[in-house]
Amino acid sequence: MEWRISDGLIGYEQAVWTMEDRVAAIRAGRADELVWLLQHPPLYTAGTSAKAADLLDPDHLPVYQTGRGGQYTYHGPGQRIAYVMLDLQRRRTGIRCYVALLEDWLIATLYRFNLRGERREGRVGIWIDRGKDAEGRARENKIGAIGVRVRHWVTYHGIALNVEPDLSHYAGIVPCGIEEHGVTSLVDLGLPVDMAEVDAQLAQAWDEVFAMAGE
Repeated sequence: MEWRISDGLIGYEQAVWTMEDRVAAIRAGRADELVWLLQHPPLYTAGTSAKAADLLDPDHLPVYQTGRGGQYTYHGPGQRIAYVMLDLQRRRTGIRCYVALLEDWLIATLYRFNLRGERREGRVGIWIDRGKDAEGRARENKIGAIGVRVRHWVTYHGIALNVEPDLSHYAGIVPCGIEEHGVTSLVDLGLPVDMAEVDAQLAQAWDEVFAMAGE
């Protein structure tokens, strides 16, 4: 299995082309599985469940239609994208189990920063409990997004972890179709970490989670 980290900002279309080529090569037995860590320039992507009304400012940033599951999300500098290309057939892993493993991976990574990432029923992604606001209402912010596509039992797309993105860009969309909760990042939560440190913890958490899953 290959673990790749790209410097600089990778254009979204370039990333999709690269993933699709790798998926075909994995399916044909010509390439190893791949975890690809990168950052995108500021942009929005629309998943297969995206609703037009959730794009609040269509002129704010470029918008890309994508075949992954989910709704609208933001990608940009300061967000660690992990595109994961695995052969589920070889691993004898179903799609639901795979998505749960991605959630476990994010949760295990956040735990290494002394944060408790949590799932929420009916919501995709990983959430941080921010306590209650001045009016006693629960505050929950999303810190990690998940969007998956599978072709011939080979996965692509993956996860996005907010390290230090410009959170104001989320104002142009209803992130993942959820209006009542906001977004956060590691730095927003008071953790001044850099991307190299995040990458190291992602790698360690991957070994832990996927080893337990019988990688």
